[in-house]
Amino acid sequence: MSTQNQYATPQSNLDAGGDGYGEVKIFSASGRLGRLRYLAYTFGISLVGMIIIGVLSGGMAAGGTGIGFISGLLILIVYIVLLVISFMLTIQRCHDFNASGWLSLLLFVPLAPLIFWFVPGTEGSNNYGAPPPPNSTLVTIAGLLIPILFIVSMFGVMAAIAIPAYNQYIQAAQQASQGQ
Repeated sequence: MSTQNQYATPQSNLDAGGDGYGEVKIFSASGRLGRLRYLAYTFGISLVGMIIIGVLSGGMAAGGTGIGFISGLLILIVYIVLLVISFMLTIQRCHDFNASGWLSLLLFVPLAPLIFWFVPGTEGSNNYGAPPPPNSTLVTIAGLLIPILFIVSMFGVMAAIAIPAYNQYIQAAQQASQGQ
């Protein structure tokens, strides 16, 4: 006769780990963050922060000395929060390609942060955890649309500067040709 209880819970090694993806944590320095999600989150959070700073700057311009000081202090706080969140996201992005979070200090070097856009993450798990989950449709749209909008707005700013300068050049050229 067998000594095992036939009514006991079965013992087996089943993988209950889910789909094998890590958790996305915006306000943490641990974990991994893929390229497209990094783009979407950094541009999205920067956009929200800049809108808040713009509103506070308007309050600073419209208010007196007391309101201006408070608005300036709030702008400084928002900027520091944006900087901290940016570092947290960049540390997670470094972890995605199996590099130390100290590499995020490249944010202070001009044009160097572009490497975080282009270096692919490691396949599967690495020293910093499971791979990030696949991108949702919203992340894909935001990750692609926000940089395009940023570039288009930069062309708008350049056009706003260049067109008046070009008009002044044309007027000066016409005046010079009429004077001859």
